[in-house]
Amino acid sequence: MAKSPNAFRTISEAADEIGAPQHVLRFWETKFPFITPLKRAGGRRFYRPQDVVLLKAVKRLLHEDGLTIKGVQRLHREQGIKRLAAWGDPDGLVTFEPDGAAEAAPVQPAPTGASSVRLRQVLAELEGARARLEAVLSRSA
Repeated sequence: MAKSPNAFRTISEAADEIGAPQHVLRFWETKFPFITPLKRAGGRRFYRPQDVVLLKAVKRLLHEDGLTIKGVQRLHREQGIKRLAAWGDPDGLVTFEPDGAAEAAPVQPAPTGASSVRLRQVLAELEGARARLEAVLSRSA
């Protein structure tokens, strides 16, 4: 049974779809900060459709068009994630956030009411635990 086009892919599924070994995908993650699969407990990677498109783009640019790693990095820096994605998804079937939005941390709404009170309680508990830990560490030093 085939997965939906919107389903997440394991690293082996992504590697098969892209036509590159798994270790190459892990290497590209270290060189291209825009490749950010979700990592579950134990480090298991899950690639979103956008990640697969970007991996296809990187493979095409490196292996077919002859760019270097620095060249792909420069292309991303100068032209943005959407332009880079066009190399992996020429039909534009996968949507991307506006440039920079996918790379920025999501903005969380400010806590209000009961959640704010609970956060203050947790903070106080953590500060107490930190003080106790510092006391124990200072005694052993």
